[in-house]
Amino acid sequence: MQQFLQQYNLEGLAIGLATFLIIGIFHPLVIKGEYYMGQKCNWLFLIGGIATLVLSLFTQGVWSILLGVTSFSCFWSILEVKEQRERVRKGWFPGNPKRKD
Repeated sequence: MQQFLQQYNLEGLAIGLATFLIIGIFHPLVIKGEYYMGQKCNWLFLIGGIATLVLSLFTQGVWSILLGVTSFSCFWSILEVKEQRERVRKGWFPGNPKRKD
């Protein structure tokens, strides 16, 4: 299997697919986080980003790459929560009637 992966350079495709999935997972996390927690969920994304960044420094190979992608997806999500708040304000997404901002 290792020889097959090296012969056809499928490692790059696997990392690309995993990156696509990681980014795709963060989209609903931002929506749900803003809905239930508002801007407070930024702290979770910051802590998750720092944790995966540190872990990526202590791992090697594909895992280091995927942890790095996850880390920067967390950091990007902090900005997206602010954008999501604006989308809710414009009426593009429902706001949480139980939460007071």
